[in-house]
Amino acid sequence: MKNWREVESKIKNSKHAVILSHRSPDGDSVGSSLALYHFLKNYISHVQVITPDPAPKFLSCLNGFDAIANYQENETLVNQELQKADLICCLDFNTPSRMGELEKAFQLNQDAYVINIDHHQDPDDFADFQLSETSASSTCQLIFDFIVGLNGRDKISVALGEAMYTGIVTDTGSFRFSSTSKHTHNVVAELIEVGINPGKIHENIYNNFSIDRLKLLGFALDQRFNVYEKYKAAIIYLSEQDLNQFNFQKGDTEGLVNYPLSVANIMMSILITEKDGKVKMSFRSKGDFRVNELSAKYFSGGGHFNAAGGISDVGVLETVKKLEGIFPEYENELNA
Repeated sequence: MKNWREVESKIKNSKHAVILSHRSPDGDSVGSSLALYHFLKNYISHVQVITPDPAPKFLSCLNGFDAIANYQENETLVNQELQKADLICCLDFNTPSRMGELEKAFQLNQDAYVINIDHHQDPDDFADFQLSETSASSTCQLIFDFIVGLNGRDKISVALGEAMYTGIVTDTGSFRFSSTSKHTHNVVAELIEVGINPGKIHENIYNNFSIDRLKLLGFALDQRFNVYEKYKAAIIYLSEQDLNQFNFQKGDTEGLVNYPLSVANIMMSILITEKDGKVKMSFRSKGDFRVNELSAKYFSGGGHFNAAGGISDVGVLETVKKLEGIFPEYENELNA
């Protein structure tokens, strides 16, 4: 049973709070961080949001975005913030290693009260208070539940609601993923009552592309899109040279992995990207195929039933070849 009164007391007696997210921050991690930021500011004089690396610019419309500090560019400041913190909130990750290099700074403070709010599977037991629900559509949805658990419904402002809605809409694929529930829609209904404008938020997120981003999308679908009909699978792969050709900015490949799933009979989609010498992978699936298991087994990854991430220790084309060798193992499941 959750000790809500203990965590409420810790928040109200805190002087210096820090909110942490996973590396390669996305709509849900940034949205949940800023939503909690606005909530905690009602009780705590100093609240700092920290990301391991820069957040994508398409989220810059959110209130509080400019105050985010990232460890990659502000290591000294981040270390100071974490050393002073008496409350640390870890959002949208199930294990501290998901923070990358930021984990080292986090581990140096052993005295702060740690809160973990997350919806990924198999969470580590590293927090004093943990709200973990794998069936939740997003961490932003759990931030709503967290606020309600603290009897803080009246503290949900428009700025807080906009951040929360951003995480929900991006992590549910605009409410089309199976994790979208009645509760998800009820949460959104309450946010609309508060005064958020869903159309405006959608416009800021999805209708604010650069020309280069649109050209990269066209290039990826035309030149770097492999379909494997026998396995009902698809791969999109982009080398660092490909990304540089289109003046890649962080967030430009957001949502790209979902495009192949719009094709009839494609059950699994994989996006492979190379940046700064690292090869990262995103996995998506429809139905009952568990991409998190494939990712964990072969690519040091994990995540959700139908959405996961991973890394590859070989180049982009070699990774494609490795996947082509793995697909036969899953032929029956993908064709079930």
